[in-house]
Amino acid sequence: MPLSDVKCRNARPASKLVKLSDGGGLQLWVQPTGSRLWRVAYRFKGKQKLLALGSYPLISLAEAREARDDAKRLLLAGVDPGKERSLQKADSAKDSFRSIAEEYVDKLKKEGRADRTISKVKWLLDFAYPIIGDKCIREIDTASILTALRRVEVRGRYESARRLRSTIGSVFRYAIATARAETDPTFALRGALISPKVTSRAAITDPKALGGLLRAIHAFDGQPTTRAGLKLIALLFPRPGELRAAEWEEFDFESSVWTIPEARMKMRRPHRIPLSKQAISVLTSLRVISGDGSLLFPSVRSASRPISDNTLNAALRRMGYSKEEATAHGFRATASTLLNECGKWHPDAIERQLAHIENNDVRRAYARAEHWDERVKMMQWWADYLDELKSKNPRVISIEGRHKPTRPSTLNPTAAVHQTPMQISNRRKSY
Repeated sequence: MPLSDVKCRNARPASKLVKLSDGGGLQLWVQPTGSRLWRVAYRFKGKQKLLALGSYPLISLAEAREARDDAKRLLLAGVDPGKERSLQKADSAKDSFRSIAEEYVDKLKKEGRADRTISKVKWLLDFAYPIIGDKCIREIDTASILTALRRVEVRGRYESARRLRSTIGSVFRYAIATARAETDPTFALRGALISPKVTSRAAITDPKALGGLLRAIHAFDGQPTTRAGLKLIALLFPRPGELRAAEWEEFDFESSVWTIPEARMKMRRPHRIPLSKQAISVLTSLRVISGDGSLLFPSVRSASRPISDNTLNAALRRMGYSKEEATAHGFRATASTLLNECGKWHPDAIERQLAHIENNDVRRAYARAEHWDERVKMMQWWADYLDELKSKNPRVISIEGRHKPTRPSTLNPTAAVHQTPMQISNRRKSY
């Protein structure tokens, strides 16, 4: 007698396996553990075989019957349904989200993306794998992706959830480009996630307070390499990741230039930093400590690895500065603010020194000048200015109420009016 949904729902486990037949080889196996599994018994080339269809009620009775009929059609065509199912699973595994994501990560590596970038992408994808990792990418819908995103968002990690959506979208667009997907479901999720509250990185922009911080750095009694790192990040204001992974071969002491390779730069372009006399002095002292290796700031655990992301910030905390008061990355905002406010330097030179990329397409077309000569003078002035602030009785340069120079931009001949600090901030690439 054929099965019915009522019989399937009411099937109870026994001490031994119970097989309920629906006809045509379709059976519902009720395990002693309580699980109910669909099986199709068939013969191929004289051998008795079983085809597993899945569990009930995930696979309904109607779906199980349809799968049984598909298996019969394959048998009539001389094809083993079990072998065909194995081939389909193998093909599905090749087109799974996980496998395509791994291809995408490998592509990023071949493109020379920074190790830190690769690690972030892998870290984000690990949140998606439990939900959609083993699914064929063509079968993944918006709801499945949203489930993966919500699991991150519910922890209060709003920015991570937004970045995960973007990363999943990049994998889908790679799949589209390689003819394994037709659409990107993440587009429909724009606006579906909670927007994180944007907070600026803490930075000291008051000259007198900055002088206090510089004196605290000078008196820091921790690792000498950490103290040197704090001095250099104040003098040169690179991104912390660019400094902590710096190698000695990048420094030309004769020309007083530090060239950061494009692989470590956020915008994937090499960046040159003029070295002031004070920076050279710090580097010379540091070379006595770590000059035998390739890295300026090797980890205490391994000379082949740089200090951790948190080393410089931890030193600031040890000196008594909270994360709301000062951060390693905040020295960039400190320099940007005070250099713009002093009125001595063209804002385009400051932007180039910060390695910012012009957002405006028209201005970017003119953004070819390096302003190198001005930047060399500016970096030496900045180092002298920090020395002045660090002294016990600093002659703090008054910057309030100063007007900026009104010379036209050398990058855009039509820009005759100097931009205000607010305009500079609006067009600036984020730190």
